[in-house]
Amino acid sequence: MRFFKALLALAALTVSAAAPANAQQAGIGVVAPLDGDYAVLGAQMLDGAELAARNLGYDLTVVDESCEEANGAALAETLEDAGVEIAIGFFCSETLRAALPDLARAGIPAITVSIRSLPLMADALANGWPLFRLAPNRQDQVDAIVELIMTEWVDKPVALVDDGTIYYRELVNGVRNAIEARGLEPVFTDTFRPAQQQQLALVRRLAQAGATRVLVGGTRGDVAIIGRDAREQGVALTLLGDDGLRAAETSPPLESGTLAIALPDYGALPPAAEIADAAIAADIVPEGYVVPGAAAVQVASRALAAARADGIGIDQALLNDTFDTALGPVRFTKQHELADNPFFLLRWQNGDFVPVFDSARE
Repeated sequence: MRFFKALLALAALTVSAAAPANAQQAGIGVVAPLDGDYAVLGAQMLDGAELAARNLGYDLTVVDESCEEANGAALAETLEDAGVEIAIGFFCSETLRAALPDLARAGIPAITVSIRSLPLMADALANGWPLFRLAPNRQDQVDAIVELIMTEWVDKPVALVDDGTIYYRELVNGVRNAIEARGLEPVFTDTFRPAQQQQLALVRRLAQAGATRVLVGGTRGDVAIIGRDAREQGVALTLLGDDGLRAAETSPPLESGTLAIALPDYGALPPAAEIADAAIAADIVPEGYVVPGAAAVQVASRALAAARADGIGIDQALLNDTFDTALGPVRFTKQHELADNPFFLLRWQNGDFVPVFDSARE
């Protein structure tokens, strides 16, 4: 199994990464929110992008992303006027959707590090907009959960429960449809009431159904409460959640052994060692979007170099090569998605989520 591998007037500014004195390479734009709700994420990505750009000898053109649809065209114009040849970042689908037609006209491919929307990519492909995704899409998480269930839980009594919200109902239904199509019938399915102080009734129903493996479509707090109640009732359940389990710590805490299909802490993995060391030396914590930001610059710079050397379009260069990055090897499909599902299987132990590799499977 492989689970490896974010104005009313546009505020635009250009900054240069601290590149070596003899470096004159430009052409990479960074689009990220510098203010507002997503500014922390934008700052993380910009930190990583600047670390990679400094190492590769590139200057960056940085443009503030307001997350307002009305400013997409102005954002694209700013990038074009600055001589940008490829742009990375893009946290907000509203901004990106509005910018893509003008980016396509200008021949500027866009690499998003965050946006997971399937309809946006479908529209991009249908309209010939040069959008590439250095992030999972909505289906990737479902596929990773299904792969785990069908390879490691296929002979176990599996239950599927969700909290009734649209997001988690769709996630769990997607998993259920996929495993049932492959011949696995859950022993129990249910919708529970979220944000309760206890989930004893749900735990008892799971026990009565004989379930031992449970996909929980719910928040970290709800998964923690289900796990605590199961332990206190002497019911042995292995709980599996989604990327949302990497939210802030809750009370009660997650039970040891809780599983998640989620994106890992990239800064702690071997491919990111060089960037992580550079970040720490610069008093930057290599968390969140720091490593993806660095990887996006690495992909962009190498695609630019290949396009110039081979006399091809940058979008074609992105499709032709496998890129060695701080995220590990990156390759794009013909649909401009990551060729390798980026979700990991993680296990909660000693107060942290750690990747579960083949040698550590139960």
